[in-house]
Amino acid sequence: MERYREIERSIIKKYRKEIWSRFIRAINDYDMIHDGDKIMVCISGGKDSFLLAKCIQELKRHGKVNFDACYVVMNPGYREANLELIKENAKILNVDIEIFNSDIFEVVDTVPSKSPCYLCARMRRGHLYNKAKELGCNKIALGHHFDDVIETTLLSMFYGSEVKTMMPKLHSDNYEGLELIRPLYLVKETHILTWMKSNDLHFINCACRFTEREATEEAGKRLEMKNLIKNLRHINPEIDNNIFKALDNINLNCVLGTKKDGIYKSFLDEYDNNE
Repeated sequence: MERYREIERSIIKKYRKEIWSRFIRAINDYDMIHDGDKIMVCISGGKDSFLLAKCIQELKRHGKVNFDACYVVMNPGYREANLELIKENAKILNVDIEIFNSDIFEVVDTVPSKSPCYLCARMRRGHLYNKAKELGCNKIALGHHFDDVIETTLLSMFYGSEVKTMMPKLHSDNYEGLELIRPLYLVKETHILTWMKSNDLHFINCACRFTEREATEEAGKRLEMKNLIKNLRHINPEIDNNIFKALDNINLNCVLGTKKDGIYKSFLDEYDNNE
């Protein structure tokens, strides 16, 4: 059996409960993929996005939904060794990728900023949306997973002074007709790592020139959240699951205020009406 077939089989069989079932559940629970969709699967070169590509391939091959998919790698200025590793992994995994270049790293490096990660992310998103439009896609799939959701939630609370999270899907504000989806939303990072190691796969980690050169503030804060959750699991193994469930179980009778579309509403607005 060819190696990529063994890797595909491991997703469906060996890691069915941990990866495949959670991938399918996210797609169904959050109504992500429909007949007639054309999805641009974004591959950064890391473990998450390559796993996403394989899951999308399997869904297209064996699923009941009739959709198309293309697999795109944006090169923001990767070092040649990292770019070659991405190409090699695409061959190993039998993923037919299209690579397009951008000058994001070069541009961000010339702009004085304490938040290069934020600027880079915004620029990446713009390039990806433009590419999706060029390819005639109506959806963009990203490889964010369960742990990304939890870490983003805590970052927002601890450093942004608000309760918000990474959504499983959202409409683009600036590109009409484009929707972003996160099919690995319920898949835990520890299971992705186990899948990667069991198949002897080696991916680029971040490949960002800025984090290679020095620790950025954003990267440091996210690592802080990752370590915090890891430590809290020793006290309560269900801590990450409980944080996730809490986001789907907000009791509006017991919050000081809410904000929607930039409009703030205090609990006092309706307090006297509940006497």
